Amino acid sequence: MRALLQRVRRASVLVDGDNLSSIAGGLLILIGVEEADTVEDCDWLSTKTANLRIFDDENGVMNKSIVDVGGDAIVVSQFTLHAHTKKGNRPSYIKAAPPELAEPLYQTFSKMLKNKILGNVRLGKFGAHMMVELVNDGPVTIWIDTKNKE
Repeated sequence: MRALLQRVRRASVLVDGDNLSSIAGGLLILIGVEEADTVEDCDWLSTKTANLRIFDDENGVMNKSIVDVGGDAIVVSQFTLHAHTKKGNRPSYIKAAPPELAEPLYQTFSKMLKNKILGNVRLGKFGAHMMVELVNDGPVTIWIDTKNKE
C-alpha cells in the first residue's frame, strides 16, 4: 500500500462539479492499493499517518502530528501510485489491486485512520473521475510505502 501525504491549508474533492469533500486544514492522503496488500498494511499505514510529526509546533519546527493539531484528512484512492514506468512511455498498473480488493482496503484504511485522529476523515469517491484541489502547506509532501517499513 502506498500513500502520498500532503500537508494542506485546505483541500477538496469534486465529482461531476459537486463538492464531495472538503477540509480547512490537515492532510490530503492519496492511497494506492496493490494486490499483495492486507488489513495489516492498513493498520500500519494508518498508525504511521496519524503519528507522523509533520505539523509545526509553536517554534515553527515540524514536531506535531495530525492528532496533536486536531487536523482533518481527505483520503482519495489513486491506483496510479502503482505506475510502473521502467519500460516504454505508457505506465503499467499491473501491481495495482483490482477494484474488488482495492475498495475494501481503502475503506478499511479510512476507518482505521478515523479511529486514530481527532479530526474528520473525508473520502473521495472510489473509482470516480475526481477533481482534487489543494493548497499544499510548506510544501510538505511525504511518500510512504508499506513494503518499505524498515
